[in-house]
Amino acid sequence: MDVENPLAQAVREIRERVAARHPQGERSRFGITLADLLPLLHSRDAAEAKVAAIGTVNPRPPGLKNNLVQSWKRFLARILDWHVREQVEFNRGAVNAIQATLEALKEQNRSLEQIASALEENARRNDELANQVSADAARLDATEGRAILAEREAATLREQARELADVRVHWHEWRLEWERKLSINEVQFLRSAADLSAAYQHRTSQLEAHFRAITDRQHRDFEAHVARSNDEVQARFWADNAKLREEYERMIHAELRSIRQKTFAAAALPTTTVEPAYDFVHFADRFRGPQEYVRSNFAAYLPLFANRPNIVDLGCGRGEFLELLAENKITATGVDGDPESVGMCRAKGLNAIEADLFAWLEAQPDHSLDAVFCGQVIEHLPPPLVPRLFNLCAAKSRPGAIAVFETPNPECLAIFASHFYLDPTHQRPVPSALAAFYLQEAGYGSIEIRSLAAAVDSMPSLSSLPADFRAAFFGGLDYAIIGTRL
Repeated sequence: MDVENPLAQAVREIRERVAARHPQGERSRFGITLADLLPLLHSRDAAEAKVAAIGTVNPRPPGLKNNLVQSWKRFLARILDWHVREQVEFNRGAVNAIQATLEALKEQNRSLEQIASALEENARRNDELANQVSADAARLDATEGRAILAEREAATLREQARELADVRVHWHEWRLEWERKLSINEVQFLRSAADLSAAYQHRTSQLEAHFRAITDRQHRDFEAHVARSNDEVQARFWADNAKLREEYERMIHAELRSIRQKTFAAAALPTTTVEPAYDFVHFADRFRGPQEYVRSNFAAYLPLFANRPNIVDLGCGRGEFLELLAENKITATGVDGDPESVGMCRAKGLNAIEADLFAWLEAQPDHSLDAVFCGQVIEHLPPPLVPRLFNLCAAKSRPGAIAVFETPNPECLAIFASHFYLDPTHQRPVPSALAAFYLQEAGYGSIEIRSLAAAVDSMPSLSSLPADFRAAFFGGLDYAIIGTRL
């Protein structure tokens, strides 16, 4: 005889114990079939496994990428825990309902088993009673009383058999009705579970889309913040760079002045020029232009003088620039050595002082001026006085103050043919490169040179020249040089 495998023997014994504890299968007694509970038991175990798996993350092989994916999945599971909590509770309730149904069916099977056992016992007793009755009837055949007793006992047995038949019929009908209701309940339960699963999937998809939208928005906000921070850092960097450049230029120019700047003897240099023997106002109207024309040319300088409290116009003349500043609510002081020009300015309500430019500047406190304007003046000074004027302006201006000097442009050959020598008080033109050198020596930085009044506008014949030649030798009739006090 073959020896049974120990594992197979253990499995067989477990199955027998389970079958004894939980009656089920195809066992029949008096036509009663017990319900098979194994499919429902397997369904319950599968549902419990799914409930236990909610919120967990499936394992992946080790590695940096898989670890990052697992961390991200666990983070999403924690975020969605509040949403799936109700679903988990419902699933657990459904599993408990299945468990309760399973227990009820087990009890029902046990009851059916007991009823079947009772029916068997009754049948056995009926058989014994019938046998006894047969024996008693055999013994009482001779007597009438025994016959009557046997008849009564037979009637009793027939009545009991009829009652048992009725019990079997009613039990069969109840069994069919119970199986029908169980099938309906199972269909309804599966339909509800499918609806809940679909709703859960839909809600999960919505949450995932919402989470992705939030993540994208946060990413865009982060990129915008990084861009703004980058722009701010660059702006601060260039601002600091400009400040450092001004500091270095100030230091360099201070050292250069201490080494290279020459001292001009005030007694050896004339401080004024010979006054012309003609009507200056009439001369200016004819050759410089009407005051409205001059004011329109000066309008380009207005942004440089905004929000500066202490402004001086050196050589203010007829007061065109002072009047333009006053119209724009900017206060300024004009200084001129011609009494008639000062009288014209005062007649307009402007603040003008009759004084020598150098004497007035020397009388001002150091670092007191915020802006200096000097239009069409330096070409009237002897060459040695031009750097002295720049030095005085720098000494009396505070750091950050601006200085604007406008003068004829000697790089434009057209001024020597028509404009420069029309004024007999002109001494010598000042090239822009020399003016820039003087300003740097005096302590100004951020030098800017602007070309003014294109010669071709007043001399149309120049348009026949090549453009590059015209730009090099017949550019602007005037130029303005602008510097910032270091």
